[in-house]
Order: sequence, then structure tokens, then C-alpha cells
Amino acid sequence: MKQLWAPWRMEYILGEDKPAGCIFCPWPQEDLQARLILFSGRLTRVMMNKFPYINGHLLVSPLRHVPGLSDLSQEELLDLMLKVRQSLEIMKKVMNPDGFNVGLNLGAVAGAGVEAHVHFHIVPRWLGDTNFVPVFADVRVIPEHFQATYQKLLPHFREMADGG
Repeated sequence: MKQLWAPWRMEYILGEDKPAGCIFCPWPQEDLQARLILFSGRLTRVMMNKFPYINGHLLVSPLRHVPGLSDLSQEELLDLMLKVRQSLEIMKKVMNPDGFNVGLNLGAVAGAGVEAHVHFHIVPRWLGDTNFVPVFADVRVIPEHFQATYQKLLPHFREMADGG
């Protein structure tokens, strides 16, 4: 039998590393790298999912803590969508996926893990990235440590213009 090692997942399984506050909201004295935040602008922020479905899974959220799209101002909504579009372009350039799943889960029943703060998921996809392992072993294989992916993406997000 072969071993599949993913030691960073134990933090999530045991719940030892779950923050007390909202993961999307700015924190006093926050460490952007420790929180995997790639971009934090005036209205919107982009961060990597610390417990991803697949390598490069991003989360794009407004800075303001609101539960739905209808709670956003026109300016916030436009900036949020522009950051989703810019994030897709960066991911295409850096990670060269064959496609993407992009979406948001509104409400706990729809799968929202943090339903009080609206956010988009950007999940890069490659041909053959899903195989028998998740089906038979209930395990996802993520081939690169999230810190390595963060370091690849960060220079490109530092160039992202705030406001569009």
C-alpha cells in the first residue's frame, strides 16, 4: 500500500488552527503571508484557501463583512467582480489550468462554510486532476504545498491595481 502524506491537513481536522474571528475580515496586526492573503485593497481582498479542494484554490471577498451580493454597494460589487476577473488572469498565467470552477455558496444549506461573509471561490482545474482517489479513499491529492503556491502567485498579485 502507498502512503499519501498531507500533514498540514491535521490542523483542519483537529480544529486547532481555526481563528476566532471571520477569516475574510481585516485583523489588527495581521500577518498577510500567514493568512495566505495575496491582495488586500480598499474594497476587496484575495486569499488562498488554507484547506483547498485543489492546488491554487482562491477566495475573493469584499473587505466589508456582509452576507450577500445584495448587501454590497455598486462600487464594492464592481470591484469584487473585477478582482475575480484579474485573479483568473493571474491564475491562467502562473498555473496554466485547463479551466476553472468559479462560484459562491450563499447560505449554509448551499455549502457556505462562512455564510456571514460573502466570497467567491476560484478553483483551477486540469484535465485528469480528479481520479479514483477521492471516490475510493475519500482523499484529495494536492501536489504542491500551499506555501509554495503562495510564493508563486504573490508577485503577480502585488502588481494588481486597487480599484479595478
